[in-house]
Amino acid sequence: MAEMGSKGVTAGKIASNVQKKLTRAQEKVLQKLGKADETKDEQFEQCVQNFNKQLTEGTRLQKDLRTYLASVKAMHEASKKLSECLQEVYEPEWPGRDEANKIAENNDLLWMDYHQKLVDQALLTMDTYLGQFPDIKSRIAKRGRKLVDYDSARHHYESLQTAKKKDEAKIAKAEEELIKAQKVFEEMNVDLQEELPSLWNSRVGFYVNTFQSIAGLEENFHKEMSKLNQNLNDVLVSLEKQHGSNTFTVKAQPRKKTKLFSRLRRKKNSDSAPEKGNKSPSPPPDGSPAATPEIRVNHEPEPASGASPGATIPKSPSQSSLPAVVVETFSATVNGAVEGSAGTGRLDLPPGFMFKVQAQHDYTATDTDELQLKAGDVVLVIPFQNPEEQDEGWLMGVKESDWNQHKELEKCRGVFPENFTERVQ
Repeated sequence: MAEMGSKGVTAGKIASNVQKKLTRAQEKVLQKLGKADETKDEQFEQCVQNFNKQLTEGTRLQKDLRTYLASVKAMHEASKKLSECLQEVYEPEWPGRDEANKIAENNDLLWMDYHQKLVDQALLTMDTYLGQFPDIKSRIAKRGRKLVDYDSARHHYESLQTAKKKDEAKIAKAEEELIKAQKVFEEMNVDLQEELPSLWNSRVGFYVNTFQSIAGLEENFHKEMSKLNQNLNDVLVSLEKQHGSNTFTVKAQPRKKTKLFSRLRRKKNSDSAPEKGNKSPSPPPDGSPAATPEIRVNHEPEPASGASPGATIPKSPSQSSLPAVVVETFSATVNGAVEGSAGTGRLDLPPGFMFKVQAQHDYTATDTDELQLKAGDVVLVIPFQNPEEQDEGWLMGVKESDWNQHKELEKCRGVFPENFTERVQ
């Protein structure tokens, strides 16, 4: 019998809850349609808006703080691996090995301490702060339901009172239900009216304390980390002083070893060499095209009146009648001089001059077509005759001192590693 009674109570409670939901739904529909008035409290609605804003801001702050902590953890792991790498490469006989190991150990402890304090003083406080919101949010929602119950009971009581045929028993019961619904609603409303403004005002102090804690912890962490870094720097300076002769040197990028000038020399030799088997060819007859003398460009000033003139360029030599080497030299030199004159107005620069660089390190040439550089040498950069022969990281040029002294591009030019130099003009 007791079991049946219990089941009856449960069934009755379920039916009551279902009836309440239906009544509330009907009341909300009537209110939306404008057929029933709705109790409004603008001050409370403002408190609810503030509450929602505060919850959104706090949730975002909690998320960003967790991201920050994850980043600290990742930096800790990265710093630990870097310290382990240093310990592995630091050879036993090097001075300061024990100090370096101790610094690495303190570095690891400092990261762990920083992370744990952030958790204790910031994250846990954040969690506690946000922990009060779910209950209040649930109570705000419940207040809203009780307000609908109160409006529904009020409307029912008013409708019975205005009915043509009044039923005093029903009116009395409706009044009793109205008083009960009003009491439940007002109790919840009063409590929330006090708590919500207080919660809203508490955000200022919470934000101040949270960010002060984070800022203080980060400041102390960086101070201690700075000391460790300075100690490590002192250890490495000591190591450098005792092994200063083995400092890191700048290296040039590897070349494909095209040997530009070697190939040019072979071309010149093949163009000017006699045919196989003709050991002493007879000179060509006078007046023939091949008898044209070798052409040379004179860069010296014109001789004074009465002086013996130097070699001059014929007015209109036939390039087709000249040896290949002569034509190449004539074309490169004359055209380069013209380009230099038109482009820069200066004839003291090599043909095709682009810009100047200065050697920052010594470079020892490893092939015949490379320039030997000393720190401080100025190089006049010129283009490659064949761009396809340029290796990545290498430039073509002639040292300014060699150019000023000889003015002979073929003998002075060469390739050099770009990373050994710095552009100055």
